[in-house]
Amino acid sequence: QVQLVESGGGLVQPGGSLRLSCAASGSILGINTMGWYRQAPGKERELVAVIISGGRTNYADSVKGRYTNSRDNAKNTVYLQMNSLKPEGTAVYYCNAAVLQMVPGRIQTLEVWGQGTLVTVSS
Repeated sequence: QVQLVESGGGLVQPGGSLRLSCAASGSILGINTMGWYRQAPGKERELVAVIISGGRTNYADSVKGRYTNSRDNAKNTVYLQMNSLKPEGTAVYYCNAAVLQMVPGRIQTLEVWGQGTLVTVSS
């Protein structure tokens, strides 16, 4: 069993900053991709930022230059530093990871989601 536990959400004023954390635990051989999605009220879930193989990060155009995704491989943890927050950044932010697991006879990739953490940007 693999779990992703997020923390760091809350209420912040426009222009402010927040840092989200997501720690993976459980039966983990390795982690391929790890990053963040968000879902605003009445909208579909969308990609925010994800670290892919080789360490490169893909960002949504709407957050480039303001959000920074980083990863601590030793701790199986990913962070999202969000600066210059805008009201349209209000959403539930979900951590996502593609986790490698050893099962009898092979290695499998398991996609895991966190429970989500609410970020509200409002004055």
